[in-house]
Amino acid sequence: MPNYRTNILVCAGTGCTASRSAEICDEFEKALKEYGLENEANVVRTGCFGLCQKGPIVAIYPDNIFYAQVKPEDAAEIVAEHIYKGRVVPRLQLSDEDLNSGEKILDIEKIKFYEKQRRIALRNCGKINPEDIMEYIAMDGYLALGKVLTEMTPQEVIDEMKASGLRGRGGAGFPTGLKWQFERNSPGDEKYVICNADEGDPGAFMDRSILEGDPHAIIEGMAIMAYAVGAHLGYVYIRAEYPIAVNRLRIAIQQAHEYGLLGKNIFDTGFDFDIEIRLGAGAFVCGEETALIASIEGKRGMPTPKPPFPAVSGVWGKPTSINNVETLANVAQIMYKGADWYASMGTEKSKGTKVFALGGKIKNTGLVEIPMGTTLREIIYEIGGGCPNNKAFKAVQTGGPSGGCLTEKELDTPIDYDNLIAAGSMMGSGGMIVLDEDNCMVDVAKFYMEFICDESCGKCSPCRIGTKRLLEMLTDITEGKGTLEMLDEMEDLCHEIQDTALCGLGQTAPNPILSTLKSFRDEYLAHIIDKKCPAGVCKALLTYEIDPDRCRKCSLCARNCPVGCISGTPGKVPYVIDSTKCIKCGACMSNCRFNAVIRK
Repeated sequence: MPNYRTNILVCAGTGCTASRSAEICDEFEKALKEYGLENEANVVRTGCFGLCQKGPIVAIYPDNIFYAQVKPEDAAEIVAEHIYKGRVVPRLQLSDEDLNSGEKILDIEKIKFYEKQRRIALRNCGKINPEDIMEYIAMDGYLALGKVLTEMTPQEVIDEMKASGLRGRGGAGFPTGLKWQFERNSPGDEKYVICNADEGDPGAFMDRSILEGDPHAIIEGMAIMAYAVGAHLGYVYIRAEYPIAVNRLRIAIQQAHEYGLLGKNIFDTGFDFDIEIRLGAGAFVCGEETALIASIEGKRGMPTPKPPFPAVSGVWGKPTSINNVETLANVAQIMYKGADWYASMGTEKSKGTKVFALGGKIKNTGLVEIPMGTTLREIIYEIGGGCPNNKAFKAVQTGGPSGGCLTEKELDTPIDYDNLIAAGSMMGSGGMIVLDEDNCMVDVAKFYMEFICDESCGKCSPCRIGTKRLLEMLTDITEGKGTLEMLDEMEDLCHEIQDTALCGLGQTAPNPILSTLKSFRDEYLAHIIDKKCPAGVCKALLTYEIDPDRCRKCSLCARNCPVGCISGTPGKVPYVIDSTKCIKCGACMSNCRFNAVIRK
């Protein structure tokens, strides 16, 4: 193998792949051959760097140069200037506002987006080739598994996990060590472990990115979990909508077998463990552990009442522990570096770090891993860069459909499981959607309720019927048909669903409505009493007019109207909109250069 002096790391996660990163890699390899540098510089296809807003990203090591929004046609210039002549390409580097100083030659820590992050679950994403087990091993991979199998008893592993304070990152936040202890204590020789990779929250992509960028971390974490609880077979339940993650996981499992890290007699300790992949069809309800188990068994994915809990009776009726991808991504590091190291981060009741998928109306969308206790304000403004186009921040939705909206007054809330619940939301799996002044909060609640109705398994009537009725009332309100009585009816129904739905997904389904009613009741009242949408989102409540004094009679509005509802005479007669024909698309307003079109 050549001793490369330079590594060209190219993001090959889903987002950058959609932005032609595979072509970028091909162009780099082509240009390196043209300059005779194929034995001096190596193109590495990595996982997600996290700063998705600036993708596709290319990092040059050991020079520590970070190029953003690279296109395939830029590869030849980078090779010619940077790799061949030793001169950076300034136009492709991050702008000064993205850096902590004006330096263009930089370490990743000098980028504002990463300054307050602490990457543990994401430690290898963007740094290694996820399809090469040797690169994972070079980053201390499988040392934790070796330590566990040769130096520790299963109970010692569980005790270490308890001491670390790691809580499940899938949403509920149940102590991981305690969950393992329950399965360890359950009688039976046949036990199982499951990795839940069925993340389905809108805007959430943490688990997918970890599997795409560091699949061996999940394999190692599952093997440690299996040793601790006494299992010899594990399942990764992953939605088939994640083809890149599935492919890299399959490659990683095959490589682990080839190196004796999966299969029989691992590290000559007598411990046997193997992993099988189970593809899900993308049902949101299968993120709930009993529904997930049913799907693995070939049944329809529907929740079942608890108890019994999976630790007692799980897949195939045998004791089973289920942890999500992010939880397992922390396991090897905890075992390798120690519980005290991990517990030194975070808050008293929420240790370690948490990965969030930061999206919505935010300048720097992407993956963020921060120590527990970091405030919402720090994430949104110091990491995320605030709302673009100088728009005012309005709310942030955490926890996906199961969470709630938090406002300006909650921005200084330290993020942990208990604080978010106290503020009226929840951690969830880690989706964080930022909303600005142009978002209608009634429409936001309606969006999440549409999602819940589509994804409800239909097993229990509170979720099947109750959420549909909530959606009907929200639809009436956004169409100007709402009544004040509906607000009381919605609140009562929300509480009924919370108290009576079968599973956690149904019980948390009303949260977006309750949180928006609490913080943005004035918007609901505007829709109901004034028949107006303050944010100008709900089409049924909008009207467009043309100010005759501002109209320059240029005809741009009429020429861009898709339904021909605007009339006038160019240069002579001001234009007017026929409201009976207007479909309220806003094309007239966006095309008018003189601010003559007014939305009411």
